Amino acid sequence: MIKVNEIYVHPFRFSQEDVNRFAEVTGDKNPVHTDAAFAAKTMFKKPIMHGMLGASIFSKVFGTLFPGEGTIYLKQSLGFLKPMYVDVDYEAVFTVKDVIGDKNRAIIETLIKDKATGLVVTSGEAMVMNVDKIKL
Repeated sequence: MIKVNEIYVHPFRFSQEDVNRFAEVTGDKNPVHTDAAFAAKTMFKKPIMHGMLGASIFSKVFGTLFPGEGTIYLKQSLGFLKPMYVDVDYEAVFTVKDVIGDKNRAIIETLIKDKATGLVVTSGEAMVMNVDKIKL
């Protein structure tokens, strides 16, 4: 059972190939994500990842690792604070803020941090439900 103030950390990184596949799947082929020559002329100076690709790590963790299988993702707020780049080590940090045991729900802070600098690049809050792992 998960508890208030419990923290789960998941390290990850994405490659340019991951970004390109995400662009194909979503149709978001903005060249700032896929074209180094185009991105070099922007304020970022190199391609940036789609914010939603970075945030997709939350879905992976909720559904398979924490709280795990059977979790239903109900709600998510997101703030994209800094650009994310390919081949950079990041950590997704999950902090349980509240447990609503009678409804098998939890409110969880969701952050992505650059592992090297500790800077938060994405922040948000999720509500998840899991009848086996969230109880009174």
